[in-house]
Amino acid sequence: MSLKKSALIVILILLVDQISKIYVKTTFTYQQSVEVFSWFKILFIENEGAAWGAKLSDIFPIADSTGKLILTVFRLFAVAGIGYWLFDTIKKHAPKVLIFAVSLIFAGALGNIIDSVFYGAIFDESYGKVATLFSDDPYSSLFHGKVVDMLYFPIVQNAVLPSWIPVIGGNTFSFFEPVFNVADTAISTGVGILLVFNKKAFGSKTDKSVEE
Repeated sequence: MSLKKSALIVILILLVDQISKIYVKTTFTYQQSVEVFSWFKILFIENEGAAWGAKLSDIFPIADSTGKLILTVFRLFAVAGIGYWLFDTIKKHAPKVLIFAVSLIFAGALGNIIDSVFYGAIFDESYGKVATLFSDDPYSSLFHGKVVDMLYFPIVQNAVLPSWIPVIGGNTFSFFEPVFNVADTAISTGVGILLVFNKKAFGSKTDKSVEE
């Protein structure tokens, strides 16, 4: 896969990701939802931390703002590393499946880092009102933005587990509870491709050398 094709994939994912985030942010109030299907909703929330909403301040004795800054800087280094990995795989003419997967991961990571770096400085709050883009009263500052999530698939809600199941029998559960975005989807898809097609992505050179 060429650099141009990889760049096209990254740009398309970024456009869809950012357009969907800006639309939700400037149309929905915080936690407002719209039911598309019984098993799929657009639910606007914001993630201040890492995956599943975890914060560094929940683990270490630091302020929320400090934890957010550290997390954003870490993400910037991670995006730079993934970007180098992508460039290197293309330069070395790696298998298309590897380049495609890394392109997805890079696009997703870049999509979320845009939120973390810029959104705090260009949007105002969404609590009880619709946010304004390029607001004169932003909710935070550069490097302190919240990641916008909106894709929610409550496929199973408040189901009761059979009583015969040890320990957890009789409890209620829901599936699938996480709320995510297009960037998260790209990252998960890229990682999934690498796991499923591991040999095809990483084993071609080894296989050729064995055959020779």
